[in-house]
Amino acid sequence: MAAKDVLGRRGEDLAAAFLTGAGYLVVDRNWRCSQGEIDIVAVDGVETVFVEVKTRSSVAFGHPFDAITAQKLARLRRLAAAWCAANPGDHRRIRVDAISVIAPGDGPPQIDHLARVF
Repeated sequence: MAAKDVLGRRGEDLAAAFLTGAGYLVVDRNWRCSQGEIDIVAVDGVETVFVEVKTRSSVAFGHPFDAITAQKLARLRRLAAAWCAANPGDHRRIRVDAISVIAPGDGPPQIDHLARVF
């Protein structure tokens, strides 16, 4: 596994643990279909939350949130609809969140969570 893949997996693990600690129920991770992948699907109260996770080892090349473009959010919204279609249930209230993880090799990670980014 490439170093960036290891870092990305670590970021997603940290993000899932962060959400669980905040009271969310993580119901799916790395869900894939022909249109792409959703990093994390969680439930927060009555809302189904689709989470895009971006991880960097530093901000030398920009903050992780800089990599979340309007185009990426639109694709995630389409993926959310596909996930809801594939997973019957009460998904009347959905939202898209973003989590950035800055995980330096020599210190504790910094996790930021933005709710309702789209």
